[in-house]
Amino acid sequence: MPVMSSNTQGSNEPEPTDGLRAFGAVLKSFRKRAGYTQEALAREIGYSVHFLASIEQGRRFPPTRFVDQCEVTLDAFGTLRLTANQLSRQRGLASWFRKWAQLEQEAVALSTYECRLIPGLLQTEAYARTLFLNQLPPQGDEQIEALMTARVERQLLLTERPNTAYSFILEEHLFLRGMGGHDVTMELIDHVLELAERRNIELQIMPVVRSSHAGLGGPIRLLETPENRWFAYSEGQESGQLLSDAKVVSMLQMRYARMRAQALSFEDSVSLLERMRGA
Repeated sequence: MPVMSSNTQGSNEPEPTDGLRAFGAVLKSFRKRAGYTQEALAREIGYSVHFLASIEQGRRFPPTRFVDQCEVTLDAFGTLRLTANQLSRQRGLASWFRKWAQLEQEAVALSTYECRLIPGLLQTEAYARTLFLNQLPPQGDEQIEALMTARVERQLLLTERPNTAYSFILEEHLFLRGMGGHDVTMELIDHVLELAERRNIELQIMPVVRSSHAGLGGPIRLLETPENRWFAYSEGQESGQLLSDAKVVSMLQMRYARMRAQALSFEDSVSLLERMRGA
């Protein structure tokens, strides 16, 4: 499976499933019935043409908001909602993560602090496979391929949601660990640097030596919905929790904001990764 990059199009998408292909065919039929081209419908409902095409080809799971907007715009008599309700999630996403993954597809802002591993959205294939191969109990080949397919599909968010603001704060030691070996780490650094060139992606590195740190409580994930509602997500070894309580989310936003001031600037973070790459 090819590595996801910031300028890759459909070649990195997962293979269509029967259910998703059927939904895509129904959507395409109603689109043509209503007299819309893909470009016109995408513009009308506020999604990219590539995103719409991926769903019509059965390569993407349609978000609820997407289905609702298409249903109204195409006057589909409830058929799109009914068809979407019959879909089952693709394998490869933990059950406790699926609600968050669904929210990610609609987010206007997504902020991530990680101290354990490089976030899935930024991983290369080689790095991700290293993580999957190190899981215990061991995963079978079919399970690993399902995990890889889901990982690559999520990474499409970075290219298909260019108006979403992505912020990442990563601990320096995640790159120093050398997960997978030297070549895997060098490829990972190159990949992260390439993604950092995108206007909607902000990257900051938290240096190893730091006298104060607001993120000692662990990883933080925050997102803002199109309705300007904020959610957070917390994940453990074999569980995850979607957090919607305003007080809890506000507390995590406060910590994240402090870390943005404590971490290296974007320019200094890029410079540090470039020095690591040249070492």
